[in-house]
Amino acid sequence: MAKVSREVVEGRPDEIMDACVRLHETMSFRDINLKEISCETSISRPSIYNYFRTKEEIFLGVLEREYRRWNDDLQGILTGHQKMTGDEFAAALAESLRERKLLLEIQSTDLYDIEENSRQESLNDFKEVFMQTMTSMEKLLEKFFPEKSKDERSDFVYQFFPFLYGVYPYVYHTEKQERAMDSVGMKVRKTTIEEMVCMCVLQLLK
Repeated sequence: MAKVSREVVEGRPDEIMDACVRLHETMSFRDINLKEISCETSISRPSIYNYFRTKEEIFLGVLEREYRRWNDDLQGILTGHQKMTGDEFAAALAESLRERKLLLEIQSTDLYDIEENSRQESLNDFKEVFMQTMTSMEKLLEKFFPEKSKDERSDFVYQFFPFLYGVYPYVYHTEKQERAMDSVGMKVRKTTIEEMVCMCVLQLLK
């Protein structure tokens, strides 16, 4: 029984984050609160505070989890290929990010508030995982494009990661945004996460 109890306790952060993700599918970040999250779980609102102090910390935990999963994908690319062309590398990165829509959405719309309203130690944990992902990207570049210098690899990383913050808004327009663009004669260019990432990666590799 003690083992079961321990497993339940250890799984509660994921249960809370999963509830937050479900709510986020139909509600905006601003409308979600701890009461709503508690109702989606088997965990009382006071007990949530044992794991997360604010809803922003829960979202930060979701984002950290998404970065861990993406990092696993990057490691899979690293170990699963001996060589890659630029086109193959761009396609692999694009595919890895196609599965990370939630990551792209959260960090493009609410990251500042999430980081600002999380405890320092929680933010430190997230930044460590973020840094690990950047390091994985540098290792990919070093393996598949050995002709590039350390500075060139660093330039790629420090241009590619900021680029990711703009992917979601360009791929997913709201109806209100499309009406506004239509009213001023702005052409809405339909694109996908994969297309945008491939285009960016190939440009940065030149």
